[in-house]
Amino acid sequence: MKKVLVSDTLAKEGIEIFENAPGIEVDVITNLTPDELKGVIKDYDGLAIRSATKVTEDVIDKAARLKVIGRAGIGLDNVAVEAASKKGIVVMNTPGGNTITTAEHAIAMMFSLARRIPQATTSTKAGKWEKKKFMGSEVSNKTLGIIGIGRVGSIVANRAQGLKMNVMAYDPFISREAAEKMGISLASFDDVLGKSDFVSVHTPLTDATRGLIDASSFDKMKDGVFVINCARGGIIDENDLHDAIVSGKVAGGALDVFEEEPTKNTRLLSLDNIICTPHLGASTDEAQKNVAIAVAQQIVDCLTTGEIKNAVNFPSVSAEVLALIKPYLALGEKLGNFEAQIVSGGIKEVAIEYSGTILEHNVAPVTISFLKGLLTPVLKDNVNYINAPIIAEDRGIKVIESKSTEMKDYKNMISVTVKTDQEESFAAGAIFGRQDLRIVRINKFMLDVIPEGYMLVLYNYDRPGVIGNITTTLGNDNVNIARLHLGREQVDGKALVVLSTDSPISKDTMKKLKELPNIISVVRIEM
Repeated sequence: MKKVLVSDTLAKEGIEIFENAPGIEVDVITNLTPDELKGVIKDYDGLAIRSATKVTEDVIDKAARLKVIGRAGIGLDNVAVEAASKKGIVVMNTPGGNTITTAEHAIAMMFSLARRIPQATTSTKAGKWEKKKFMGSEVSNKTLGIIGIGRVGSIVANRAQGLKMNVMAYDPFISREAAEKMGISLASFDDVLGKSDFVSVHTPLTDATRGLIDASSFDKMKDGVFVINCARGGIIDENDLHDAIVSGKVAGGALDVFEEEPTKNTRLLSLDNIICTPHLGASTDEAQKNVAIAVAQQIVDCLTTGEIKNAVNFPSVSAEVLALIKPYLALGEKLGNFEAQIVSGGIKEVAIEYSGTILEHNVAPVTISFLKGLLTPVLKDNVNYINAPIIAEDRGIKVIESKSTEMKDYKNMISVTVKTDQEESFAAGAIFGRQDLRIVRINKFMLDVIPEGYMLVLYNYDRPGVIGNITTTLGNDNVNIARLHLGREQVDGKALVVLSTDSPISKDTMKKLKELPNIISVVRIEM
């Protein structure tokens, strides 16, 4: 008998799936403290959660029997995925269960902003009748600028088009052709900000998107713009939003998410032109029912038949095959992750070539791993081994897979070429020993790079003193170099430097590096 613990409130339809599944015993115990969870988790094979339960490394360490963690929803910020992966625990989410309801909430917030519905409700309930005070704005024929055309963003665009709005969007990871098929005008970040009457954010929270909408962004917007965030707190700088509203630049803001939740930002919330909800994007009966049914069925299937769906840390393959190809899966994902952070522009095509002993296995899961790595920096928890090929197709990314019997420089090799609307980039990786991952070539430069942690990739002119200037700059900013790799084109030609550091590189340090003599470009990467 396999035991499942449901530690957060889950719709009854999900509980019923567990109760009716042969060979499954379910316990529903909510509101456990961290210590209580650590005390009981050892008895369970499956864990079903929402956002309240924190599955930390300490919890996973105590999970002697745990085989699967299922999140009823998308975000996995409350799960130590890496620790679970190391212990062989499958981590699943339900990426499609609440996209419609989140998109609808963004549309509802837009209407509430435009017609000042919350403020008018409060006034009317107070016994007032202030028709002139709450003059609104129409949305028809206005321009909606969407930052991020993923699952939710694309639905918001579709609904806005039905309202006869002009929709334009910024998303560097979608092709122009794919956007045009959705009837969306793809534009630069600055153009979207400058031409939109409403700006709605629909990106995950990453290092690149944290503080994406800040004071400089507000300066580029139209006077009287409305700003909406139903994605993740922290993408919009709350202090800068406050100042933009006070100055009159921004006519109003609608926030469902905050930098800190529950929010304590009374300075921002005290503004009359801010409307807000307590992270209700996925809070509809339909959405909670959908994700409960999905996560329960996924956990049951995993525990009873071994089938894996919507896993964020394992592909859908048998345990026997997985053990053999696991190093290749990891290498493919690392190459994809690296390329996603190194290239500029919307990705149009990826070509993956396999050679050597890897051809003894089915390489299709490795291609999926590469696509997952390629899309993860943009979509975060929304992408997994199941939906990565579908998302790539939806984004207009052509995937070419080939096999070569030609003997290469290594016993096995994965070579990838990524084409965007701006450039073409090449990288190759190999397995050293049984499972040591290496990037052995970046464009025309041969190296031996361990793809992990914080990295810097610098192109420079091969002149005396360049390496010294780089290391001195990092040293002066208290950045310790863990590893340094150098590839040279020819004497007095171009060179490539790849650095691994013990800590992330700040924006200020990046600026200093870019201003050094003979530096062509600098990109920071986190693997």
